[in-house]
Amino acid sequence: MEDPTHPPLRSYGRLKSRPIKPRQAALMETLLPQISPPSGDFDPRTLVTGAQQAWLEIGFGGGEHLAAQAARHPDVLLLGAEPFHNGVASALRHIDEAGLGNVRVHHGDARELMARLPDACLARIFVLFPDPWPKSRHHKRRLVQGETIDDFARVLAPGGTLRFASDVAGYVDWALERMLAHPAFRWEAQGPDDWRKPPADHITTRYEEKHLGDCAPVFLDFRRA
Repeated sequence: MEDPTHPPLRSYGRLKSRPIKPRQAALMETLLPQISPPSGDFDPRTLVTGAQQAWLEIGFGGGEHLAAQAARHPDVLLLGAEPFHNGVASALRHIDEAGLGNVRVHHGDARELMARLPDACLARIFVLFPDPWPKSRHHKRRLVQGETIDDFARVLAPGGTLRFASDVAGYVDWALERMLAHPAFRWEAQGPDDWRKPPADHITTRYEEKHLGDCAPVFLDFRRA
């Protein structure tokens, strides 16, 4: 039964578009149950033997960045959250093709997932090219809000990092203003190259290459105090 004092979270935007391919549909039935995180509270660092850290990617799109980071860092547990059905199906294909055992995929809202994580359990969070919801009346739908930043601060360990990237100038300004206003985070950029050039460990995705925004990609790295 739903708790009326805590209504269920609502994910905006498309949850499904075109039909997925047969192979991806099969992976949704076979692989996804195997690599979904536990249904209750859990510590992601315990999901894979030998994992030194746990990282979270929120809204991983087609999963290219998630899978590539997992391949580069076999000693890290990569946790991804994505409500879009087609994106999850695409990510499963990347994970399956690379034979990755250090990825866990949550098919749903990242806020619900974070609510089940213990304090200070993550070393990194990625929020890459989230839906900008450009119309003023839709700004409340943006992921980066005060309450969500509180969640970021709770699950990130001291010294951990959060990377926000967008190619929509208005959302960059929005995120920077709210992250700087939060006492748990500091922005360590020293000059324009720190936000204008992709970080050395960034992995460019097909979505990013489409240049759908109104500015060149901006990368903001924040550190948890």
